[in-house]
Amino acid sequence: MIDGVKVIPLRRIPDERGTIYHVLRADAPHFAGFGEAYVSKIYPDIIKGWHIHKTMCLNYAVISGMVKLVLYDSRPNSSTKGELMELFIGDDNYCLVQIPPGVVNGQKGMPPEPALLINVATQAHTPGEMQRIDPFSPDIPYKWDVVHS
Repeated sequence: MIDGVKVIPLRRIPDERGTIYHVLRADAPHFAGFGEAYVSKIYPDIIKGWHIHKTMCLNYAVISGMVKLVLYDSRPNSSTKGELMELFIGDDNYCLVQIPPGVVNGQKGMPPEPALLINVATQAHTPGEMQRIDPFSPDIPYKWDVVHS
C-alpha cells in the first residue's frame, strides 16, 4: 500500500428498474471536499497516464468495464516513496480509490469493452495543477505489458 491511498468498497443496489452505483457521499469519513466531477472513457488496451496532481485529491470509481489503475509514490518525504501499487477496479471490483496529491497515477483499459471512470476531485481543474508524464518514462519503474503467469 502507498501511504494515504484509500480503497473503499462501494455498494451497487440493483432492482427491477436498474442499478444505483454509490460513489462518494459528503458524510463519508473519507470525504475530502468537492471541486468537480467528470467521467473519462478509456478504450481497451489504451493507457492514460501518467498524471500527477500537486494539490488535488482524486476519488476514482469505475462504473462500467475494468481498468488497471497503477499508482507510484513520488513524494519526497513519504514513508512509501518509490512504491508501486497496482489495482484492477470496475465490474469485478467495485470500489473507490482515493489518491492524495503527489501520487502518480495511470490507467489502462481492460478488454473487451471501454471502461467509464468517474473522478470526484477535491478541486476544479486548473492549468498547471497537473503534470503529465510519458507512460513509458524510465523515471517510473513500471511496464504496462500483460503479465501471463
